[in-house]
Amino acid sequence: MCNCAVIHRWCFAHTYATLSPVNNSQKFALSNLVTLQRNLPHWTADKAIYWVTFRLADSIPKDKLDAWRSYYNVWLKNHSQPWDTMTWEEYNEKFGEPFEKWLDAGMGSCALARENARENVRQSLLYFDKIRLILHAAVIMPTHVHCLMEPLEGFELSELLKSIKSYSAHEVNKRLGRTGAFWQKESYDHIVRSEAQYVKYIQYIRENPIKANLQEGMYWLYVEQSM
Repeated sequence: MCNCAVIHRWCFAHTYATLSPVNNSQKFALSNLVTLQRNLPHWTADKAIYWVTFRLADSIPKDKLDAWRSYYNVWLKNHSQPWDTMTWEEYNEKFGEPFEKWLDAGMGSCALARENARENVRQSLLYFDKIRLILHAAVIMPTHVHCLMEPLEGFELSELLKSIKSYSAHEVNKRLGRTGAFWQKESYDHIVRSEAQYVKYIQYIRENPIKANLQEGMYWLYVEQSM
């Protein structure tokens, strides 16, 4: 286990700008909503903003993950998709929050606690910003990444994430002199459906390093200026 849960003085190492929330209600009006199902639920829609989480391949032990998936599959049989707001809240309480606690516990290699590895991921996230996507906010933690991402017209979230993860995995493995899977193959994504959700996710990104008791230099935080 890495030392990223050690209590320390609150320090921030980040790229930061004052946020002006998205105030246009039309921004969250969804069109062409499509449901996909792999191990995790996925929805896509035109002009949507997505809350995205992707994690290191070794960030959660297999026994914990197998138990989580077993419980989720049983629950899913009684909760048909797409889900309403109450069902999403139940999902987050039963599955999302425990998952986040495991990620913040700092299990596995914590490769992203290394500045050089984190820098490769930062560059990958920002490479197509304002070209193929808008990165509203992001935090790179020692074991995972959270971000608010808006694909621009003509680009799909799945392809953008594939590119970001593939390039960063190649570069980090090369830099650390390692081989094998770097990221867990599947990412978690959720369409932001209201301004209230948007503000909540921004706040979560800002507070994640504090709640995980991270030392300075073990994370990267970014919040886009006014849209």
